Amino acid sequence: MPEGYFGSYVTIGVFAVVGLVLVFGTLALTRLLRPNVPTRAKTLTYESGIDPIGTGWAQANVRYYVFALLFVIFDVEAVFLFPWATVFEDLGTQAFVEMVIFIGVLALALLYAIKKRVLEWL
Repeated sequence: MPEGYFGSYVTIGVFAVVGLVLVFGTLALTRLLRPNVPTRAKTLTYESGIDPIGTGWAQANVRYYVFALLFVIFDVEAVFLFPWATVFEDLGTQAFVEMVIFIGVLALALLYAIKKRVLEWL
């Protein structure tokens, strides 16, 4: 194992190169060994055993996307909140004030979504 200032970087580099060789080597090997018999039936869209009818374009309601974005926002809040809570005592008053502001902004966003009736399904 290399030592010195750049020793750990060399170790990380070796692991990265070995990982890339394994990934791309495996992909190249499977490409060489797989059977390749393209047919028209293999290129068709498949869903639940039903033959496709019409085009693949289907319009979705924007409400589903907004609901998904709200979920992501509050999921990210949990990602930030739990690690912060584990070291809360060591951070001090400024970190507490910053987290209160962060949660307040998210609470305002939730209130806005409720006011706009985004979270109602019907």
